[in-house]
Amino acid sequence: MSAEAAPLTPVRRLRRRGRPDDGQAPRLSPLWTFVAWLATLAFFAPVAWMVLTSFHRESDAATNPPSPFAPLTLDQYKLLLGRDITPYLLNSVMAGVFSTLLVLALAVPAAYALSVKPVRKWTDVMFFFLSTKFLPLVAALLPIYMIVKNTGMLDNIWTLVVLYTAMNLPIAVWMMRSFLAEVPKEILEAAEVDGAGLPTVLLRIVAPVAMPGLAATSLICFIFSWNEFMFAVNLTATQASTAPVFLVGFITNEGLFLARLCAAATLVSLPVLVAGFAAQDKLVRGLSLGAVK
Repeated sequence: MSAEAAPLTPVRRLRRRGRPDDGQAPRLSPLWTFVAWLATLAFFAPVAWMVLTSFHRESDAATNPPSPFAPLTLDQYKLLLGRDITPYLLNSVMAGVFSTLLVLALAVPAAYALSVKPVRKWTDVMFFFLSTKFLPLVAALLPIYMIVKNTGMLDNIWTLVVLYTAMNLPIAVWMMRSFLAEVPKEILEAAEVDGAGLPTVLLRIVAPVAMPGLAATSLICFIFSWNEFMFAVNLTATQASTAPVFLVGFITNEGLFLARLCAAATLVSLPVLVAGFAAQDKLVRGLSLGAVK
């Protein structure tokens, strides 16, 4: 039978019909597109309302029902900048960046040992890491406070760095293990044959291949550190207070504070939004890495 008369195989039929098999992305139905837009708007609506409220006067922000067409003003941001938010932002940046770097320095070798070079009973090790997240932070607050007080580390930014590292390390190990499990074993074997040591393998081979996973893990750990409030409000006073502690200062028992609080929350959220926007391509790739075999 000639090639022209040969019957079409199922794969050839799919390609001839222009199905996703020929490399084209599958199209969503209009209904699912509408549902996706509704879900996006539902998640974005509170953030948009917070930003809009930050440009209102306190009297307009406190009306019931609130008026979205109230006059706009920059008075809340002028008042906010007059209270010197810079030290709080710098403390949050230092605690978030240094703790994230420490988490990656510890999580990548641990995940490498649990995935690429699996240790014995690695599932028990993974469960141990996960079990450390079972205890609520408030249950460990008193002993941690006593240890920090007796060591003279109260109101110290490095105390938060150590605590945030311990807080984010389990989830970082879990995430990085799933990412490193996707690294081709042939590349690592070739590097070992060429005489590459463990530091060289991690820095020059594993890190570039798993960069989307590293970006996703770094951003999530940074966000968790940036938003942490329990340790920051109880272990700091004036020198090491972070941005969430600064936000609490706007909540008072008397007077109106909603517009100022929204302005402060908007300003505090900007660094995380900028970091997420800058790493959005690697973040999407990292969060989906290993999801489909």
